[in-house]
Amino acid sequence: MSDKLGDTPAAEFRKHLHEIADWVADYREQISTLPISPNQKPGSIRAKLPGSAPEQTESFDDILRDFQQIIFPGITHWAHPDFMGYFGATTTNSGILAEILTGALNVNAMTWRTSPAATELETVVLDWLRQWLRLPETFGGVVYDTASIGSMHALAVAREKAASEVRERGLSGREDVPMFRVYASDQAHSSIDKAVIALGLGEQNVVRIASDAEFRMDVAALREAVIADARIGFKPLAVVATVGTTSTASVDPVREIASVCREHEMWLHIDAAYGGGLCVVPEMQWVIDRFELADSVVVNPHKMLFVPFDFSALYVRDIARLRRVFTLVPEYLRGDAAGAEINYMDYGVQLGRRFRALKAWMVWRTFGREGLAARIRDHLRLAQLFTDWVRSDARFELSAPTVMGVVCFRYIGHNDADSDRLNAEIVRTINASGKSYLMQTKLRDRTVIRLGLGNILTTEENVRRAWEIIRATADTV
Repeated sequence: MSDKLGDTPAAEFRKHLHEIADWVADYREQISTLPISPNQKPGSIRAKLPGSAPEQTESFDDILRDFQQIIFPGITHWAHPDFMGYFGATTTNSGILAEILTGALNVNAMTWRTSPAATELETVVLDWLRQWLRLPETFGGVVYDTASIGSMHALAVAREKAASEVRERGLSGREDVPMFRVYASDQAHSSIDKAVIALGLGEQNVVRIASDAEFRMDVAALREAVIADARIGFKPLAVVATVGTTSTASVDPVREIASVCREHEMWLHIDAAYGGGLCVVPEMQWVIDRFELADSVVVNPHKMLFVPFDFSALYVRDIARLRRVFTLVPEYLRGDAAGAEINYMDYGVQLGRRFRALKAWMVWRTFGREGLAARIRDHLRLAQLFTDWVRSDARFELSAPTVMGVVCFRYIGHNDADSDRLNAEIVRTINASGKSYLMQTKLRDRTVIRLGLGNILTTEENVRRAWEIIRATADTV
């Protein structure tokens, strides 16, 4: 192509597309035979790559060869059935196919006119999920990349509601604006702190509320903190209730927290990034109980509902409030923005937006609600089975109740410090082996091992093998 303009010739593109398709199919079929994590040292991959961009064209055969020889050996395989870190990867074949189509279309879903189908499909998919969550029609949604961004936008609306003209005048130099406080449990995600930082509210104004024996927010402690802050002149702004905390998947008592929010006129934001996915499982409906009491709710279908990363949905009661904070139409967009029922660029800081709705639409049609529920139900079963194994081995102890597809447990050493060291070493040794992949976290200042399920390929055999590896590694360590 060095002497031609235009893209890769159609015949060559078709040839490589088939090669990629075969490679992806082989990868999915053979992924369980691969080591999960790479045996690489920091900087080793970069050292094999040129330090400057190419001046001349390179053949796709050479590019694909370098991918296979340099890039692929450095991949941690999140979609591996023995990967049990974080919340498990929800890669699906239909999701991969959707991503291929999305890449080919490469539309910008910022206004209805720039992509009518992307805009209207996003509206449809968001309403499907709203119905699963049993949120009333007064809630409207928007798709972002992650819950971190969704929570930041929700708190921006809370800030605007509590202090007028922040959009126009900001916060700095204003004597009429109080010091705002945001409350979250000591188990809440760090994205809340980042949101408060980004919104100019100050990291020190995130008040961490103690959790109870089951790692749920202590509502009495919340009420005391709110009253104490109000007494000294602070303005209680919002409470973040977590449904499916990162470390233990615990569920904060939404109903009671909502009561405190009503008493003190605070915004209630529910971070259901993980736990919200249980909305499709009939017997787990208690998890989403009283979501309708919230002002905003964020859910990540890429955590439990089998949509490939990234896809996060934020719902706001009377979503026009979100639009009023962020809508801004420069002159060069007026033509495309005019006359549309909805332009999703108006509902956040982002102008350019990927066509994320396509993969959710294709995945959810492929499995249906019953199919999604059946797979989630099996992950819950496997988590309880693993929990029983931990209980049956006197060398280990459970560190938290098993609520969802997450199990927190601990190898018992001679003392707490010895146990901390041993549990960290068990996780490090297992992950370095490439045979399984776990996490460590801290609960009540003690290091514990954390197993997370969610991969559509993970079976009871995989979980049993992980338990055998854990026990054998504990013996070795």
